[in-house]
Order: sequence, then structure tokens, then C-alpha cells
Amino acid sequence: MKSFVSDKKTKLSRMACSPAVGVPYSSLRKALRKKDVKVNGKRVNCDVTLNVGDNVTVYYEEKAVAPCEILYSDDNVIVVNKKSGFLSEDVFAYLKNENENTRFIHRLDRNTSGVMIFALNENAEKELTGGFKNRVFDKKYIAEVFGKPEKESDELKAYLKKDAENSLVTVTDEKVKGSAEIRTDYKVLDYDNGKSLLEVTLHSGKTHQIRAHLAHIGHPVVGDGKYGENEQNKKEGVYRQLLTAYSLTLFFDEKSPLRYLNGKTFKLKEKPCLRTHSR
Repeated sequence: MKSFVSDKKTKLSRMACSPAVGVPYSSLRKALRKKDVKVNGKRVNCDVTLNVGDNVTVYYEEKAVAPCEILYSDDNVIVVNKKSGFLSEDVFAYLKNENENTRFIHRLDRNTSGVMIFALNENAEKELTGGFKNRVFDKKYIAEVFGKPEKESDELKAYLKKDAENSLVTVTDEKVKGSAEIRTDYKVLDYDNGKSLLEVTLHSGKTHQIRAHLAHIGHPVVGDGKYGENEQNKKEGVYRQLLTAYSLTLFFDEKSPLRYLNGKTFKLKEKPCLRTHSR
């Protein structure tokens, strides 16, 4: 059980699953389904909006389920494989419980699994944050999508506009007010039974970029309930997007305290494939 008081107007899930409170997202969803969440003494079964001063209690069994697997660690950084179904904040809270010096650097969507990196000191935080902000790191994803793109590989360019209130983005071919240019490169790795496995290189790193961009060209990620094809997802029996952050390559200059990691690639132990994705 966790009880807390909301200090701002925000969604229940954002507050409850924040590192400060620490309720795992999966536990919150289960508690909501069972009406085991109380807001100001009243039971709720959906992700309501909290106001300042709202008293919240979430009843759930606190199980020691690790949201990630450690891939690499040293005195400066820790690299993990985030499991699908967990918020990036869940991973951060778990790691910070093990090492209070852990610092948050970047995010993956809740249902996107794969490589994440965290800093363990101020200098590492500065170097990693700068690398992501300046887009000097090489990030590769593996996505299973419906259909097969006409080209075996392509450099996709478009514009993305974020709707923060509804947690959605839209992708357009032409620039519209409030949109930002995005670039998403892909290469077809495999094709079978109406689905393709793509290696995707993310350059601009916007919210939901890969999912929305691939859906925009007519090849939504299998299992994506927000931008994908729900009828096809039901037929496949897949309800989480089959998208994995497969590898991360770091680049630093010779003056960086992390220069020993220059050119270092962190990747998953096994490369996702259509066969394993389809199970």
C-alpha cells in the first residue's frame, strides 16, 4: 500500500508512478481495475486528474519485480535492458534504491523495451545529457511492423506535432504550426507472413516518433494500440508494441571524462526477430 498527497494538478498515474511515490505502473493499473485506489476516500477505477491536496491511497502487493536487467556498470554509468510494461521512472526508482547517486537521463515508452543508460555522478550526467540533446549518440531500434515497405531501406523525413494534453502526436509531410522536423531511417531485416522486421535509426528523438512515423507511411508497429491497427493487433493477439531499443553507441571527445566509452556500443544479448516477436 502507498499513500500520498498530490502537490500539483496532474494525472493519477503520473504522480503515483513518479520516482517520489514509486508505485509500479502495472500495479497501479491492476489496482484501478479492482477499484483498489482511493482519492479523498472515494474508490476510483480510472486514471483521474488529481488536484493539489488530494489524498490518494493505492492498495497493492509490493512484489520485488525487477523492471530491468543490468547490462553494464562502472563508476560513472549504468546500462540496463528495460522490460516492456514498465515506465522509465520505474527503472529509475529501482536503480536509485540500489544506488542513491543514480541520475535520470532519457526515456523509453512504457511498452518499449531495451537499452537505457543512467549516470552515477554529476560529470557523467552532464556528458550523457549533452550527448542526447546534441544527437551525437547512435540509437538503433528493432520494430516489427505490418506489411512490407516498398524500399528495402529509406531515410524518412516528416514533421511531428505533439499534443501533450492527450499524450498523442501527429505526423505530416508538410510543416504545420507547432511541428518539428523529424528523421527516421529504416532497413528491412526480415519479412514473413505479412509482417516485416525493421532496424530503425532514430535521429531526432521526439515523443512516439518511431511509432507515429511508421504508422504515417502505412506500416504501424505490431501491437501498437495508439497509432496502430487494433483489429490486426487483436488477430495477432499482441497488445504491446513490438518495439525494442536494441543498441546505443556513445561518442565523446578526448577531453570528456567519459572518453573511455567513446565508440562503445551497448546492445541486447539477443537480437529480436520475427519468430520471437510473434510468440
